[in-house]
Amino acid sequence: MSKPVVADNKPIKVELVEDKDYYFCTCGRSANQPYCDGSHAGTDFKPKAFTAEKSGESYLCKCKHSANLPYCDGSHKQFKAEQVGKEGPG
Repeated sequence: MSKPVVADNKPIKVELVEDKDYYFCTCGRSANQPYCDGSHAGTDFKPKAFTAEKSGESYLCKCKHSANLPYCDGSHKQFKAEQVGKEGPG
């Protein structure tokens, strides 16, 4: 697997805590979206570590194709419902 799985075609609203470390799933296989659960094992993917800059609501990418991971940039709009759960273009 060299391309991320489209976990969903919409972002997920999460509550982040300032200065807390998070591990964002980049492979799209995690059952704990949008966070890593180790499902990337055996692939070339690694989680993206990030620290919340402020507390509050944030929209994280679930299509795994944002140019601003872990945050949503609207890239999910290119994916149809039937593409969810399948590898995206990369």
